[in-house]
Amino acid sequence: MSSSTARPVCILGLGLIGGSLLRRLADDGHRAYGYNRSTTTVTEATAAGYDATGDLSAVLARAADEDAIVVLATPVPALAAMVAAVAEHAPSCLLTDVVSVKTEVAAVVAAGHPGARYVGGHPMAGTAHSGWAATHSDLFVGAMWMVSTPDDVDPTDWRAVAELAHRAGAVVVPAADDAHDRAVAAISHNPHLTAAVTAAVGAGESGLALRLAAGSFRDGTRVAGTAPELQRAMLEGNAMALLNTLNETIDRLVAARDQLRDHGSVEVLVADGHRARRRYEEVAAAQVPITEVTIGADGWAAELRRQAHLGRIWLPVDGN
Repeated sequence: MSSSTARPVCILGLGLIGGSLLRRLADDGHRAYGYNRSTTTVTEATAAGYDATGDLSAVLARAADEDAIVVLATPVPALAAMVAAVAEHAPSCLLTDVVSVKTEVAAVVAAGHPGARYVGGHPMAGTAHSGWAATHSDLFVGAMWMVSTPDDVDPTDWRAVAELAHRAGAVVVPAADDAHDRAVAAISHNPHLTAAVTAAVGAGESGLALRLAAGSFRDGTRVAGTAPELQRAMLEGNAMALLNTLNETIDRLVAARDQLRDHGSVEVLVADGHRARRRYEEVAAAQVPITEVTIGADGWAAELRRQAHLGRIWLPVDGN
């Protein structure tokens, strides 16, 4: 780890993601503290031994004094107010986030804090539960953590955010904001909608159906158990990319329905899904590192993105 990881981390929002990040960093001996609007959350966090406050201006003044990395960990609707506070109280701090969409967050930061040193991020981790009570320090272990990699990003700032993700136990995946949003629409946001449909259809059948429901229903509807307001904030914040994946989903289901009606078969969709699942298992198991890229060298960001599209990951090797 470079000296950048010695900087404290100030986390704005102590729900599942932000709270789990606070736990992980503090438990690892890293200087970390957080803010939450809810006095109940602050009380729970401090009772558990963590450094938390409900005073936003004070925590940001502290972050400014200590040159902390500031992490935005609130839902999209609350971001504008958080960014405005950062711009007022800690304008020179390196800013990142853990929000599930990147294009919209970048736009909010650009509008509210045009001079920000901002590097976006998104850990692909979570559960169906929310709030401080759901947090745990191992949430990010082995999870993929996207770190935004625009061509004009400062290499020192990028590495600081990437190392923060690595310290949390995650695996770093560099990407462009728009590519990230298209990808998560397909592999995260679309599944929330299909889970909702599966849950609604199953629950609407009868009590017998729910009594018989087992692994496929349980696993296929897990994310539908997430608080509806959190789901809506995530899904509606990525509306354009989600519309595209939803259109493809509907087209494939309509084609499968027509094949079943006309020919008594769902062979095409089942075969396509089986092949795709096997491909996912291969990529997930490979863990191939990005190679021959020096952070800060000419074209380094584009090369990180290129190799990430091949399914590779970034590791904090000296000189890289």
